[in-house]
Amino acid sequence: MRDFAAALAALDAAHLRRRRRVVSGPQGAEMTVDGEHVLAFASNDYLGLANHPAIAEAAVAAIGKHGVGASASHLISGHHEEHEALEAELAAFVGAERALYFSTGYMANSGIVPALAGRGDAIFSDALNHACLIDGARLSRADLHVFPHNDMAALDAALRASPAAHKLILSDAVFSMDGDVAPLAELVALCERHDALLLLDDAHGFGVLGPHGEGTPAHLGIRSDRLLYLGTLGKAAGVSGAFVAGRADIVEWLVQRTRTYIFTTATPPLLAAAVRASLRVIREDDWRRDLLRAHAARMRTRVAGLPWTLLPSDCAIQPLVIGGNAETMHVMEQLRARGIWAPGIRPPTVPEGTGRLRISLSAAHTTAHIDALCDALHAVAAAGTARAA
Repeated sequence: MRDFAAALAALDAAHLRRRRRVVSGPQGAEMTVDGEHVLAFASNDYLGLANHPAIAEAAVAAIGKHGVGASASHLISGHHEEHEALEAELAAFVGAERALYFSTGYMANSGIVPALAGRGDAIFSDALNHACLIDGARLSRADLHVFPHNDMAALDAALRASPAAHKLILSDAVFSMDGDVAPLAELVALCERHDALLLLDDAHGFGVLGPHGEGTPAHLGIRSDRLLYLGTLGKAAGVSGAFVAGRADIVEWLVQRTRTYIFTTATPPLLAAAVRASLRVIREDDWRRDLLRAHAARMRTRVAGLPWTLLPSDCAIQPLVIGGNAETMHVMEQLRARGIWAPGIRPPTVPEGTGRLRISLSAAHTTAHIDALCDALHAVAAAGTARAA
C-alpha cells in the first residue's frame, strides 16, 4: 500500500499541500474565515449576487412551492417545470436554439466531451484549459492534441494534419488563472475551415462580459452554429450549476449521450428558480459590470512598481505572479496578517515557477476595498525588500 503519510509530507516540503478554509456566514467582500474577519479577494462572486435578496427570496418561495429535492434524474421523474423554464430563459439570454442545465460545470464538461467525441475522432485542446475539459478529453478516448496556449497557427496545423472525420476544439473563453480571453473569432474561423465543432467554456465570462452579461461571444460579436457554449451559474450568477447552449440537434444529442446528465439526480428546483431570478438581475444591473471594470482599472494603476508581475487582464481575474511556491505562500500569509485574503495558486494548477495570487474582484467591493488591497501589497513588498537588505 502507498505510504500516504510520506506522500503528504512530500507535499508539505514542496509547499504544495492544499488547505481548506472555513467560512462563516455569507459570501461577500468582507467575510469571516477561520474565525477571523478578512477583506476577501478569493471568490468568483464577480457581480456580488451570492447574497442578492431577490435571488434568495426566489429560492425560499420555490421551497414552499416545490419542496427541496428533485428526487430523480432528469430522464426519470426529476425534470421539473423550473428546470424547463430556466433552460428556455438561458437559451434566449445567450441567443441559442436550446440550452441544457447541469448540476455543476465540472459534470457538464467531463460528460459533454465524451458525448461529442470518441475513438477515431480528434480533440484539440488549449494547453491552459480547465481540468474539467482535460478530464473530459481523456475520458472520450479520442485522439488528443494539445496546442500551445492561444496559438492559432499551431492549432491550424494540427487540424490540417488530422485525418479524423470528426474534430472537436476545446477552449476556455476567459482563462481562469491568467485572466486572458481566447481568440474566439479565429477559433470559429478554424472550425469553418476544417469542419470542426468548438466547445467554449465561458465559466468566467458569463454574466461579466457582453452588453448585458451574455458572455464572451456577445462581447466579441461572434455567432456561429459551430459554437457550443458553456456557462457556469455558481460564479457571476451567484447560485449553482452550469448550462450548455447551442443548436437544438446538438443539445438533444447531449441529452441522449451525456452520462453525467443521464445518470445523476437532477438539481433541486429551488436552485433553478434562484438562477432564473439571477438572470433578471444580470440582465438589468449593467452598473455591476461597469463597477467591476472600474475596479480592475484602478487596481492595475495602483499596483505599478511592485516587484511581482501582474498579468494583462481587463476582467475580474487579476493574477499577480510571485514565482516560487514558498514565496507565493509567504506573500499570501503576509497579506492575511494584514486582514486581506487573496489565495496563493501553485502547481499543478499553474506551471512550475509561476506561483501567483489569484486576485478576484467583485462588484461587491468598494473603491476603499481596492485601495486597501493595493496598500497591503505595497506594504508586503516593502517589508520583503527591507528584510532582504
